[in-house]
Amino acid sequence: MKFTELPTPCYIVDENRLVQNLAVLRDVADRTGAKILLAQKAFSMFSVYPLLREYLAGSTASGLFEARLGSECFGGETHVYSPAYPESEFGGILQYADHIIFNSFNQWKTYGSRARAAGKSCGLRLNPECSTQPKEHAMYDPCGPTSRLGVTIDNFQPELLDGIEGFHFHTLCEQNADDLVRTVAAFENRFGKYMKGMKWLNLGGGHHITRDDYDVETLVKCVCYLRDKYDVQIYLEPGEAVVLNAGYLVSSVLEVMKNHAHIVLLDTSAACHMPDVLEMPYRPPVARSAEPHKKAFTYQLTGRSCLAGDVIGEYSFDNMLRPGDQVMFEDMALYTMVKTNTFNGVPLPLIALRRADGTDEVVRMFDYEDFKNRLS
Repeated sequence: MKFTELPTPCYIVDENRLVQNLAVLRDVADRTGAKILLAQKAFSMFSVYPLLREYLAGSTASGLFEARLGSECFGGETHVYSPAYPESEFGGILQYADHIIFNSFNQWKTYGSRARAAGKSCGLRLNPECSTQPKEHAMYDPCGPTSRLGVTIDNFQPELLDGIEGFHFHTLCEQNADDLVRTVAAFENRFGKYMKGMKWLNLGGGHHITRDDYDVETLVKCVCYLRDKYDVQIYLEPGEAVVLNAGYLVSSVLEVMKNHAHIVLLDTSAACHMPDVLEMPYRPPVARSAEPHKKAFTYQLTGRSCLAGDVIGEYSFDNMLRPGDQVMFEDMALYTMVKTNTFNGVPLPLIALRRADGTDEVVRMFDYEDFKNRLS
């Protein structure tokens, strides 16, 4: 069965599913007064920014290029946070950003006066030292014991707060509202007394708000509590929740072989097109599949690069896989297109949008020049 007639590999973002997620986020914003921003580090498909802008208040960026993309293509508010700002980029950031968040008091002392003179709202990222990540995801834990992300209470300098209008913390990754409640308690315990006079509080990302089992009511209560207690504007900056389950990576079988297991070589690559599979590690859902040996035919799905570890995982299917068959990876809008690379000369997947009427529209195709122009 073919999911699309487009050449593979290809990313396809589903407009209907995107709107479903956006409607949930707008409901939270309407009920709480919070401003919800797109975290571009997870999803930067700017061709759909006009649609997202109908529901979201703006975007967040991690540096100059994302800030420019958000300012020029998304609109609304543009918030920028970086662990450290290069001098060569800061002038450009001042051109595009509305809010600038500093990772340390040293960064604030270096750039704060310029940011204030440019009329920017300035904030500090704080580390409430509240780890909520499982040990196997330690590389994604912003509150780990040696984290460089945010100011801890031991390094906090209240005498330098003049000009700071808000605080930011980010501790979550694909988590429910109970972990936000834990984080807020830790934040208030360490930093609550410094909230007086602040204009805003940014709760960061990692909130899986559009997941079926997400506790939206607890999120609403938590946001309203912070809003009312401190009389501040609350910001949320989910990336994944905006596009959760709204995208696919469609690939085709190139070859099937056997070496102690039945191995499928695909025209996609974990290393090049879905690196979280190797980094996290992450097991992506595959349409019409099950866990190994749950269905009649079990295969190890692998990528086309020469990296021995370019392995996606074992899946079982009702029918045998043959060259030309399509294999569709689900939940592929987030942290994929923004992370692709051309290692080994593997071409980048084309990018398409599945319109509300079910038609697939090619947004971008890549060729040899895209590979060559990344080199020298």
